Amino acid sequence: MPAARSNTFERDDEPFVEVDPTGRFGRYNDLLGAGAVKKVYRAFDQHEGIEVAWNQVRLRNFIEDPVLINRLYSEVQLLRTLKNKYIIVCYSVWLDEEVSSLNFITEVCTSGNLRDYRKKHRHVSLKALKKWSKQVLEGLEFLHTHDPCVIHRDLNCSNIFVNGNSGQVKIGDLGFATIVGRSHTAHSILGTPEFMAPELYEEDYTEMVDIYSFGLCLLEMVTMEIPYSECDNVAKIYKKVTSGVKPQALNKVADPEVKAFILKCIAEPRARPSASDLLKDAFFSGVNDEETVPATAS
Repeated sequence: MPAARSNTFERDDEPFVEVDPTGRFGRYNDLLGAGAVKKVYRAFDQHEGIEVAWNQVRLRNFIEDPVLINRLYSEVQLLRTLKNKYIIVCYSVWLDEEVSSLNFITEVCTSGNLRDYRKKHRHVSLKALKKWSKQVLEGLEFLHTHDPCVIHRDLNCSNIFVNGNSGQVKIGDLGFATIVGRSHTAHSILGTPEFMAPELYEEDYTEMVDIYSFGLCLLEMVTMEIPYSECDNVAKIYKKVTSGVKPQALNKVADPEVKAFILKCIAEPRARPSASDLLKDAFFSGVNDEETVPATAS
């Protein structure tokens, strides 16, 4: 597989610090985001004339963690097969063996992740929150009814992304996702502790763990507080979650309809509605996810 050229590359007066092996995508030096595993740069698709995100993972940093590397490959392979307007699109993937990096090009959402977006826009109507929630559920319904079934396993507001000019949200960062097939059961502990369903810790769960996480995403959207932020370590979160103790943020939800809907999502696994069922819930009556809702609506 050819390596990407890392020298400065210029075409049509657009300065790139790197281009992909085909010459289609050019990377700028502007960093859009960085995590423990990858860096995301602003990039440009010269064929389509649109900005994209260049995700870059330096594999040499994780050479002693083959599980992590396999998970990253899985994320990319999975992304390429999932075509849905509520899931981040992956355009291209390649391995740059010369510098030991995994690169993949995804669509870029103009306003970043939902957690930061919500902090920036503190005055958001319930109608807008419902619209965002409905779109997340549309994405989950696609994953859960996919053949084979796909469980995200790490849904939280930091990996839901926003196009602020349209109010459209999309699910991304499928690094923990797993394909479970007809049994709809999985057996490994992965995720973000504050958003992990109790049964995830027991290593025997289904796609309903995503519904639990979705409920806590809605809780965060409403309260602008990460669930279980009263706990100062993972052990305390684990103890509360596995004991059935609800996050304190739930007490800040004044609207009884919203609170009841969240409780429905974080109920015992067998009592949780599916994404398809939740989309039919009266909670979304009159909500059109195609309609643009200003982020600063009051």
